Amino acid sequence: MSILKKISILFLISFILMSVIGFWIDNINSKRVDELIRDKYLKIANEIFQNIDNSKRVEELISKYNLARVDKEDKSKREILYYEKHTFGFISIKKASLEDEFLIEINFLDENYNLKTPNEDNINDKLMLNVLIFLDIFVLFLIFLYLLKLLSPLKKITKGIEYFSSGNFESKIEITSNDEMGTLSNTLNSMASSLKELLKSREELLRDIGHELRTPIAKGKFVIQKIENTTQKELLQKIFLDLDLLTNELLELEKLNSTKLNLSLFSAETLLTEALSKLYISDESSINIEIKDDFKIEADLHYLSTALKNLIDNALKYATALPITISISTKKICVINRGKRLSKELEYYLQPFTQELSQRDGFGLGLSIVNKILAKHNFSLDYTYEEEKNIFCLHLDAKVVVR
Repeated sequence: MSILKKISILFLISFILMSVIGFWIDNINSKRVDELIRDKYLKIANEIFQNIDNSKRVEELISKYNLARVDKEDKSKREILYYEKHTFGFISIKKASLEDEFLIEINFLDENYNLKTPNEDNINDKLMLNVLIFLDIFVLFLIFLYLLKLLSPLKKITKGIEYFSSGNFESKIEITSNDEMGTLSNTLNSMASSLKELLKSREELLRDIGHELRTPIAKGKFVIQKIENTTQKELLQKIFLDLDLLTNELLELEKLNSTKLNLSLFSAETLLTEALSKLYISDESSINIEIKDDFKIEADLHYLSTALKNLIDNALKYATALPITISISTKKICVINRGKRLSKELEYYLQPFTQELSQRDGFGLGLSIVNKILAKHNFSLDYTYEEEKNIFCLHLDAKVVVR
């Protein structure tokens, strides 16, 4: 779950809790104020009602409690807090929801008093409390918006890091703030520039090394032709051939780290044909091909055919009996040969310069190159051993990520 979603959930929980608490406090205060007002003015109303036959005393009480005579109010506009019916009349206390004044109505026979109370401070305090609660909710909302603004650069930083991880060091994270986010973006941009220069220097170094190695190897091959001793000549030819092969494999392995994929859509049969064309097979009967489903693949044909070629080459090299089998089914290509089971887990052989101790024909780079190619495509390789057969399968059903 993203940070934005977490903050949004926390804000929503806080908002709901504060709203519930505010409503609960307002409800309690409303009831408390209404009870206080009712008890206060009920006492006054009862005192007036008891002296209603003495108009002078009634006027004194009206003056004493700062009451004012008003015309009879429309009942539909006021809420009744209290109503009591007597033998010859009634007493009622009413209020309006947005007013801090109350109306006392006293009726006895033909006498009727509609009295308006002075402003109540309790009501003002209640309204002030409601305003403060509203302000708290409003401030909480502003804090939420401010946090979103503070965290918004994280999206740019995350996107920039994704670009860097895919080898695109040309992109820049554009954040100009002077806080930690700005510092982080500048640091990441500097790191990307440094990595770009480092990779460029390494590529140039490897290219130069490859060029310098090929020159003496070519000269050595030329000199070997002048050697008359057959045994020494074959040995030197093998040595120079291994040096040439090792140089090419090392350069190919390193090139995979920085090369972008050239994606295209092709069939599995085309992939197999391209892979076989890179091998030198003297006897075609050494390979048995089974095509159950010729599916489409979106990938780099050059590199993926190189990976398949390495698997086929290993299968031919280490088979105890021929032919080997290449099976093509839905989103999967398997290379099968009869031979000894691998003594270690597959992950061990995916590292450079690792191979079986009993099998020293090569440099242990073939599966490492296969692993790098598949990783760049988001494809996978698995290994099983069934019925004395080694089965290496390319799973080509993952979504391709362009790197």
